[in-house]
Amino acid sequence: MKTVIAIGGGELRERETLKIDEYIANLAKERAGDKRAYALFIPTASHDFMPYYNTFHKVYTGVFNIKTDVALTVFKDIDYEKIKGKFEKADMIYVGGGDTLFMLEKWRESGLLPLIEDAYNRGVVISGLSAGAICWFKQMFTDSAKIADGQKYTLQDGLGWFEGTCAPHYNSRGAEFDGEDVALGYGIEDNSAIVIRDGEVIGSLSSGGTAYKIEQKNGEKIKTRIKLV
Repeated sequence: MKTVIAIGGGELRERETLKIDEYIANLAKERAGDKRAYALFIPTASHDFMPYYNTFHKVYTGVFNIKTDVALTVFKDIDYEKIKGKFEKADMIYVGGGDTLFMLEKWRESGLLPLIEDAYNRGVVISGLSAGAICWFKQMFTDSAKIADGQKYTLQDGLGWFEGTCAPHYNSRGAEFDGEDVALGYGIEDNSAIVIRDGEVIGSLSSGGTAYKIEQKNGEKIKTRIKLV
């Protein structure tokens, strides 16, 4: 079973997403079986900001007793075999937020992307927040692009694992996203997430926020809450 948990936003440091993190941690533990679960944190979007990893470690090890490690790619050439070994041990991967377009460029440049794809195909639980939530979709609603006319948010190509366009922080970006002409969209508020199994959105998670599916039908835009799993 292939699983992605896409979190719209929220402060991991303040434990705002803790109910969602618990769901992810339990999936990792199920996959680990009798051994201690192993989580790999990918902070590329935050330019390998180590305090972000330290926060992740405090939550996932301190609260959920999961062993954590980090994959660093930004400031030095990676030891590919060493990082590959980390991916092979992982029961879950967590992709942190930040600059989405920088992250995807760095993944391709460093060779990290094939390792992430292989982990997903092997059934490793993939999770991520903001940049780590929207990158899997065909299109992303992001503020990472530098636009000359001062436009803050734009539609950019994602990895294309899943159909549709995804917007994080929907509680603050919803008005702009709702104005975009998209046939299928997902708006994920802070402290909410959507659960994708084998390529299909099966439901949502909430730590206080709500996730929405937005469709164009007969020229009309229809927005519905995604049911909780």
